[in-house]
Parts: sequence; C-alpha cells; structure tokens
Amino acid sequence: MATGTRLAVAVSAVSVALIALAGAVITGPGAEGPAATRPTLRWTPGACVTDRYALIPCNGGDFEVLAIAHDPPRPADCPDDTDDVLRIGLGRTACVRSFLAPHAGVPGGGGGLLRPGDCVALDGRERPCAGAGWYGRSVAIASTADECPSSTLDTLESGANVVCLGPGGQVLAEGACVARPPADVVARSAVTRAACDSSAAWARVVSFEATPAACPAGVQRYLRAAPGTYRPVTCLHLLSK
Repeated sequence: MATGTRLAVAVSAVSVALIALAGAVITGPGAEGPAATRPTLRWTPGACVTDRYALIPCNGGDFEVLAIAHDPPRPADCPDDTDDVLRIGLGRTACVRSFLAPHAGVPGGGGGLLRPGDCVALDGRERPCAGAGWYGRSVAIASTADECPSSTLDTLESGANVVCLGPGGQVLAEGACVARPPADVVARSAVTRAACDSSAAWARVVSFEATPAACPAGVQRYLRAAPGTYRPVTCLHLLSK
C-alpha cells in the first residue's frame, strides 16, 4: 500500500514536469505572441544614414543628420560642418556629416553647400579643389552679381545663387595675357590664356570694370562679358595688332 502511494506521487511529479516542459515549448521562440516593436526611423537631427542615404538605427550608419532644411537649402540652413545635403521629399532636405574623415564639407572639399573657398565648374557645381575640372574658386555666394564683393573677378550661376569668383583656376586675373578671341563680346571662360612672352599673346588684362568708360587711361581695347557678369568689361593693353 505504501509502495503504491509512492508510485502515484512519482507519476504525478512526472506529469507536472511534462506540463511545465510543454509550457516552455509553447511560449518559446517561433510561437505566436505580441509583435516585436521596432524603433521608428525619422528624418530628424541625430538620425543616422547609410552610404546609400537610407535611414538606419544609430548602432550603424555612415552619416549623422545635423539639420533639416528647405529644398533647396538656403546658405544659413545647414551647419558649417555639413558634408552633404540629401533631398528627402515634402520640400525638405537633410544636412548630414560623415562620421569619418575626410570631410567633403570643408572649404575646397567638393561637398556640402557652396561656401567661400569652394571650387566650382562652369556648370556652377562644386568640385574638389584638389582635383581637375573646376573653373574658379568662390569668394562669396550672393543672390545677384551686384552683391559680389570688390575682390570678385568673375561670376557663375549656381541654381538660384551667383558664385562670386576670385583668383585661381581658369579665372582671368589682372596681369594675365590672352590670345585674341573670336569676338568682342564673349564669356570670360571662353577667353584663352597665353604666355605673355609667346607669339600667341594678343593682350594683357589691365582691369575689370562696370563700363568701358571706367577703363584706365591708355587702354586700347576691351572685351565685354556675358550679361549679368560682375564688372563685365575686361580692359586690355594690346601686345600685338
């Protein structure tokens, strides 16, 4: 009788263990249960972005969102250390910075927003100053050519803005010598430079003025740049006729 009682208790203990095991299987991995919640990714400052410019949780990513700006962004919309600007829809852009150097947004780096010190091609797009294919270096970004500073030698349009260009690249500067152009009204970018001691040198640049009457005394010829150019008249001293 005592033996039967001990056996019944043992069987009961085994049944409880099996029920507990079954419960563990039911609630274990793969069973249906409350859906796992994932963080909602939003275009906000502090968000992280991949090199394919997709949002990602901030345990990964290549860029950080610094600010959300208008589309197109205004010069003051993005912080100075912005490396790139991404169009994210609904009239907005994201100003982002790489987690690692080199940073394209530094002046001359070829990325970010156009700022003084950046280099631009003839189409108004920024290019790395360390590379080839750029026309001039920016000294300011303005709304119109008339707003460019006095150090401006040439201008280019870039979207709704005007890039004011100073010395450097292919921009003509005072003292440079040029070959004879095909016409008196020509884009400055179409004027070919020439070594001043070469037979190809036709004239030397004396100054850039708003009107021909403002050219210094002794100037024999001038070229007029395309409309809208800052100080469109290039005053010349002839070297050969």
